[in-house]
Amino acid sequence: MKKSSLNSVKSWLLLVGGIVIFALLAQLLRFRIDLTEEKRYSLHPATQEMLSELTEPIHVDILLVGKNLPGGMRRLQKSIEETVRTFNAYSPEKITYSYFDPLTVAESEQEAFIGSLTEYGINPTNLYVSQNSGQQATLIFPGVLVSNAEFETGALVLKGERGMGPDEILNQSIENLEFELSNAIKKLVSPEESAIAMIMGHGEMAEDEGYGIVEALDGEFELFKVPLEQAKSPSDLENFKIIFIEGPRDIYSDREVYLLDQYVMNGGNLVVMVDGVAVDIAEAGGEGTLAMPVDSGLDNLLFKYGIRINKDLIQDLNFGYFPVMAGNFGNQDQMVPLPWPFYIQAGVMQNHPITKGLDVVYYRFASSLDTVMAEGVKKTPLIFSSNNSRVLPAPVRVAFSDMEQEPPVEAFSVRNLPLAYLLEGEFTSLFKNRFLPEGFSKTDFKESGKGKVVVFGDGDVFQSQKSLQDGSPLALGEDPFSQMTFANKLLLRNMVKYLVDPEGIIASRTRTFQIRPLNKVKVAQQKTFWQFINVVAPVVILLLIGAIVWWIRHQKYSKKIN
Repeated sequence: MKKSSLNSVKSWLLLVGGIVIFALLAQLLRFRIDLTEEKRYSLHPATQEMLSELTEPIHVDILLVGKNLPGGMRRLQKSIEETVRTFNAYSPEKITYSYFDPLTVAESEQEAFIGSLTEYGINPTNLYVSQNSGQQATLIFPGVLVSNAEFETGALVLKGERGMGPDEILNQSIENLEFELSNAIKKLVSPEESAIAMIMGHGEMAEDEGYGIVEALDGEFELFKVPLEQAKSPSDLENFKIIFIEGPRDIYSDREVYLLDQYVMNGGNLVVMVDGVAVDIAEAGGEGTLAMPVDSGLDNLLFKYGIRINKDLIQDLNFGYFPVMAGNFGNQDQMVPLPWPFYIQAGVMQNHPITKGLDVVYYRFASSLDTVMAEGVKKTPLIFSSNNSRVLPAPVRVAFSDMEQEPPVEAFSVRNLPLAYLLEGEFTSLFKNRFLPEGFSKTDFKESGKGKVVVFGDGDVFQSQKSLQDGSPLALGEDPFSQMTFANKLLLRNMVKYLVDPEGIIASRTRTFQIRPLNKVKVAQQKTFWQFINVVAPVVILLLIGAIVWWIRHQKYSKKIN
């Protein structure tokens, strides 16, 4: 064999060997480099940890399908696909995806299947698509189904706050994709086993007996109704990740307040929903009734922690409606929905993992909240009223007859009243430098400690309402009068996840992707220039390079000939 042929064979063997070695290294050394400014293709450490613990393959059905989807929906669709691929890159087990249209299910099973999607919060949405013949409505399902070999769950991915434009809603939905998908996977493969206590014995949960919280968190957490008077020491409460106090009607004793205080001092998470005034809606007809201040026995505790629930009621022009009797038509009672400013549709949210991207949260008879000095405690307002609110100090007249006239807009001049606060940091005990209640020893007493407290000036915010047909409790957030579903359930779930693990996958909800729209004026002015740069310039550059190469070669061979 000639030497040149042997060298050629060696070169090919080295090339093939190099390719094989590179392929083997690529299989062994997996890495990704995210060069985007916002790290769009990177995951939060908590998400990476959750994915690293997967022991079985996961499949994702993307339900957002349809012909002629507008650009925004195609962008969301593509982002879901990219997020699944990113998850797969970080997972030891395969995470696959496919597209599935719920409308392709057989007609005999379609209604039941769509009903099962609504249990995951995936409600069909009418989307209007512009075509040559005009606008055409198409039904879309902006959600995903996540499944393993045994179970299936789902998640809605198109979410936004009230008042946002379409681009903002889409962008926020894309920002939250990591959380929605990782939350669905975690729910599927490793459901929470944390215990949550709902305090009983003071008239709490009078309206629904705790159904709202239980229904919203069922399957994710263990919930216990705990009579606080039976607890003998703070250690009896230490196994609960969260303690809920929901709308008490009777006063907490010093002993019970001490137990709650020491629970927080030992790192517990306390959620307090207390009314500033008591309202009997059954007495609101005719001359109406007066809402009077109510004492829960918790005011001093909350004040020490840096918050005060005022003895007043908030009215807001972004209100709900309440049906009242308006005579008979024939032999049928006539119900007329009246505007009811005491029922607040709160849609202004803090950019926080608990509330970011939430739709409207429904409040019924909410009191205002004020912060006070509490060293070491960070106070974060989570939810706000609209730009048109007012505060009515107790005693407050509550009468349906007052709503027969249009409310005076000029009286609603207060903007964005805080409706919920998150307190976190180093708390000081209410009982520091005080005598302890009888039966407790100083040896186990803690003067300070790190915990978290969430406060609502509405005892009903997580209580479900009742069906007008049979009186059964509805799912949390469902309003029997307007037939609307509000975001109270999602607020509760986000809040619980944050309190249990603030650095967990809930933290991925803080991601932000900046919208970078094109400058339409510049596009119009510079359109021809950039078309020339993108179309003509590459051809000219290639011709120049070709001419230079030809000239160099021509000069080289001319010298050899000469």
